[in-house]
Amino acid sequence: MLLHNRTLLSSFRRGKMKPMGYKRAIHSQAEDLEMKDFMDYLDSLKNYEKSGVPKGAGTDSDDGFDLGRMRRLMERLGNPQSKFKAVHIAGTKGKGSTAAFLSNILRAEGYSVGSYTSPHIQTIRERISLGRSGEPVSAKAINCLFHRIKQNLDQAIKQENGCISHFEVFTAMAFLLFAEVNVDIAVIEAGLGGARDATNVICSNGLAASVITTVGEEHLAALGGSLETIAVAKSGIIKQGRPLVLGGPFFPHIECILRDKAASMGSPVVSASDAGNRSTIRSVSMLNGRPYQSCDVVINVERDLKLFCELPDVKLRMLGSHQLQNAATGTCVALCLRNLGWKISDGSIRAGLEHTYLLGRSQFLTSKEAEALGLNGAMILLDGAHTKESAKALMNTIKMAFPEARLALVVAMASDKDHVGFAREFLSGRNVETVFLTEANIAGGVTRRTSAAILRDCWVQVSKELGISSLHDGMTEYKELFKDQVSCSSSNLAHRTILATEASLMLSLKNVNQILRSRVGNKMGIIVVTGSLHIVSAVLNSQVG
Repeated sequence: MLLHNRTLLSSFRRGKMKPMGYKRAIHSQAEDLEMKDFMDYLDSLKNYEKSGVPKGAGTDSDDGFDLGRMRRLMERLGNPQSKFKAVHIAGTKGKGSTAAFLSNILRAEGYSVGSYTSPHIQTIRERISLGRSGEPVSAKAINCLFHRIKQNLDQAIKQENGCISHFEVFTAMAFLLFAEVNVDIAVIEAGLGGARDATNVICSNGLAASVITTVGEEHLAALGGSLETIAVAKSGIIKQGRPLVLGGPFFPHIECILRDKAASMGSPVVSASDAGNRSTIRSVSMLNGRPYQSCDVVINVERDLKLFCELPDVKLRMLGSHQLQNAATGTCVALCLRNLGWKISDGSIRAGLEHTYLLGRSQFLTSKEAEALGLNGAMILLDGAHTKESAKALMNTIKMAFPEARLALVVAMASDKDHVGFAREFLSGRNVETVFLTEANIAGGVTRRTSAAILRDCWVQVSKELGISSLHDGMTEYKELFKDQVSCSSSNLAHRTILATEASLMLSLKNVNQILRSRVGNKMGIIVVTGSLHIVSAVLNSQVG
């Protein structure tokens, strides 16, 4: 693997590197004030992102979400979902990236694209984009639509005894906007599962293709308690006769569940993980002061549908083998659309893949932004990983791009995540020297926030399981060592991982930077902020204290 580590580091320190898409994606909070009435209205509705998803909510059971309620709402609004073609994307991980890759491919070809994804980083407007620019929908457009349909929403909420949710209303508004601006195609990410998700009001006639990226254990209780039930829930987006694109790779029995459902629906299947597809990372380097991975993307599908595309030296701004897999999945969807008669050139596929970047996914801050946080000279990586699978992907990306770097982590997580599994993926890797467990404002407040002390106990447990010598702030030795501000380069710390707690995110960042700088020597040091998109959002908004 070819990598210019020192070039990368010097570019960051000179402040030449800017987060890709940063100016484009960050929007004035003042503009959001125009939507105050709408946001207050949404906040009055049930919000499962804040309260947590109930057990069995995404299953075909009496406890499952009521898709009939969503259909009645859409009928009241004129069934806008029947007025545009759509690609529907479900999956445990990779949905947002795959949606972004595909949306940008279609925009590069000149199509007007509606994109609906979740969650957001800084403003809820990020979830909806319209047209060829990829910019978030304007506050004015949201506000005008809301006041125009408020009476219908009020009537629907009354009819459903107040049960219509935050996500259902926002999904309905996205579909209305897509219909009203007459998008050529919409790329729609499912919120939870598939079968019972509010986005699954799309019928066969309106569906161009369905996509299932991965099947993992996130939201296990809400989706039936096993990988098999999760696969069944996600397979609910497969529609009669419409192509299914699989990302993967999947366990064989899970892929069998998905393929069996497709066969029962008469749906051809394309897999981005088929042996004929040979997508590889050639090197990681710099382009115009920005990191990228040079990849060969080769799609050669021969069963069900015949698809072929060979793109050498694609410069992906989205780093990691998992993002290459998402890019390959998006490419397969584009080729399926081309097979259906959509005009999509190989050049547009390349341009769309190379243009794609998302906030909070392997995002590096500029030196100027680090200075604004009081972290002069620090190299800071933001990534919203919050599952053991995404933690593993993040560690693999760091190892690939910066194999010799010494790592200091700042971690905050929601209460419903696998804290032990998450910690194990990081501590099983190399060069993790310091971990500060902290807290961020998780949607839903204190009930969904994991205390720093609980997180520390999980990381201490894992360090013992893995035989890692650690020093944590529950130990007398730790207190004595730092009481007199002893240098962290002390021989007592040379081969020990520091595990510390700090409720303040800002203090966590400052402390971890101080420790890393005192220990880092001549090797590159990276501060990795992770565990939740909420902690990423807090850093980007500088709402730390």
